[in-house]
Amino acid sequence: MQVEFIDQTLRDGQQSLWGLRMRAYQATPALPYLDRAGYRVIDLTGAGMFTVLLRTFADDPFATLDHLVAGLRGNELRTATRTISVGGMGFSPDSVVDLWVKMLVKHGIGSFWIFDCLFDMPKMRRVAEVVHKEGAKPVPTVMYGLTDVHTDEFFATRAAEMATWPGVETVELEDAAGVLTPERARTLLPTVNGATGATPMELHCHSTSGMAPAVYLVGLESGISILHTCVKSMASGPSMPSVESMVANLEILGHTHNLDTSTFAPVSDHFAAEAARMGGAAAGYEVGVPNEFDLVPYQHQLPGGMTGSLKSQLAQYGMQDRLKEVLLEIPNVRRDLGEPIMATPFSQFVGIQALLNIVTGERYSLIPDEVIQYTLGQYGPLAREVEPNVKDRVLSSERAQQFANWTQPQPTLAELRNRFGKSISDEELLLRALFSGEEVDNMLAAGPIRTDPRTGGSEIVDHIEALIGEKRRAGSLSVTTPEFSVTLRKSTT
Repeated sequence: MQVEFIDQTLRDGQQSLWGLRMRAYQATPALPYLDRAGYRVIDLTGAGMFTVLLRTFADDPFATLDHLVAGLRGNELRTATRTISVGGMGFSPDSVVDLWVKMLVKHGIGSFWIFDCLFDMPKMRRVAEVVHKEGAKPVPTVMYGLTDVHTDEFFATRAAEMATWPGVETVELEDAAGVLTPERARTLLPTVNGATGATPMELHCHSTSGMAPAVYLVGLESGISILHTCVKSMASGPSMPSVESMVANLEILGHTHNLDTSTFAPVSDHFAAEAARMGGAAAGYEVGVPNEFDLVPYQHQLPGGMTGSLKSQLAQYGMQDRLKEVLLEIPNVRRDLGEPIMATPFSQFVGIQALLNIVTGERYSLIPDEVIQYTLGQYGPLAREVEPNVKDRVLSSERAQQFANWTQPQPTLAELRNRFGKSISDEELLLRALFSGEEVDNMLAAGPIRTDPRTGGSEIVDHIEALIGEKRRAGSLSVTTPEFSVTLRKSTT
């Protein structure tokens, strides 16, 4: 076959390894090489990336996107969207979801992968039609999970329906938790690929358990010719297989491709050096290291970034040593809640509930609002009912009674403009609908984003940027050497 690749270096690779903290200037040196590499699509951004850029660095995410798009003009570029929310664990009005699509298309995105882990098909189709209407390509996604209720036929039926929607040219299958085994892939992938007929499948698997490269080979055997990869330094571990290894493997198998392999090393070397400059794994800037085969992910099925979040939350309670207990509790909670697919937002629901069960010492004594709304079916149709005793516990609370007759607010854009400002741009309106006014004000006050990588610049500037994120989030900074000492304090004017 002629095999095509979708590059995830700038989006899911850095999400898995850097926590979405890649800034515009850090990507700049890689853009010329990615631009001419020959990828079918380059996945570029998402609501999570917008959130981190704005909240952590006060960077304008639209300016960041524009910079990346300008460096990749010769490529089809992609973003993600959920059906009921733009970022966060809660709900966004349809008007905000639609504005997200419109603004991302305006800024150069031509492809949207669409996911809903509860497979609310009418809502998925609605978003796909919005994407198609705006002139971009909808890529509905089958999110894989290892449960008793999600059979090969379950996934295939939904993939077949997705393939019939207007504007759909490919259907994606994603294993966010990295728990698809080659054995299951040999039944799942031919079944799903066959169900979509003439519509090609894309395969996107994370390497958490170490099995993704082997699953990709099964995908090739099953006739799937579009694979998601990253360059080596941003691949493996909780990320995806490397493009370097997959190209070598498919060539051995007699398949062909159109990638310029000379572009791989400059991109990989750049991000490896950048990770080291930012402090490496100790500072949360990892480079990809292949995992040995590990059975633990098959128990908790957490996406790559969730384990770090749980560690941080346990540290707040002084219970870092209880991570193993939380990981053992997660499968129990997942079964209690009807075995949802473990990806955003349901992996977070399950993980946080398991954490609360451990730190409180009593299961379901403290229940987040999101778990209540999930149990009430307000996030979408459940694959299986919540375990009866747990359901009774969840719905017997006073908080659950308050949510019993809840309906999602659906303000129009005109109503949102009346709230946030009639003269602001659509971009600012979207940001104010998604984030706090203070966060957006801080972004506007911070001024233009940095795009210059300053190759060969001052070492002390690099260290200061690594320490304080450049956007003055620290109140003061002291530098001491044998020759001098200086203290900088944040101005209040």
